[in-house]
Amino acid sequence: MTPAYWLRAKRALARRDAVLAGIIRAHPRIALVRRGQPFKTLARSIVGQQISVKAAESVWNRVLAVAPEASPEQMLKARRRLFACGLSQRKTEYIVDLARHFADGSIHARDWPDMDDEAVIAELIQVRGIGRWTAEMFLIFNLLRPDVLPLDDLGLQKAICRHYFEGARVAREQIRVLGANWTPWRSVATWYLWRSLDPVPVEY
Repeated sequence: MTPAYWLRAKRALARRDAVLAGIIRAHPRIALVRRGQPFKTLARSIVGQQISVKAAESVWNRVLAVAPEASPEQMLKARRRLFACGLSQRKTEYIVDLARHFADGSIHARDWPDMDDEAVIAELIQVRGIGRWTAEMFLIFNLLRPDVLPLDDLGLQKAICRHYFEGARVAREQIRVLGANWTPWRSVATWYLWRSLDPVPVEY
């Protein structure tokens, strides 16, 4: 499902930011699409931490071979086989811990659509292996929140360096200031900046 706000956000960003206008024009027929249940989205985000998109996809496909539905129950049953899928020991522990949180009801996924961004982040980061970046990816890809700016995302940093600072390194505060111009559509701006590096969207 593509967010209802997408077209409105694209037009607003293109009017405000010439760089984004060019990137948006270059990617006319694709948009953010929600895929997967909350647990699956979070588990896949853990898999993708600190590795390339291509490597994460390869590992995730092997995880799906032992847990095809990627449900909490399947992950718990397959926990002894996850390490052999290419996950580190630590990521294996994180996914198992996440599955336990979902299975025992100690995480309140049904409430998240009615909670604000920071409240969702605060709950998620209580789970081992989920930091702010993973929580922000969840907000963007699963809850389809429109105004998330993931300052620690390497892809966003790289795209901003390339398009706005002639390749020079950029500080978090500079990204924050630049992103203020994109409010309330910072998720959309981030998504298009990712596309400028990799035209094929990551499927969470």
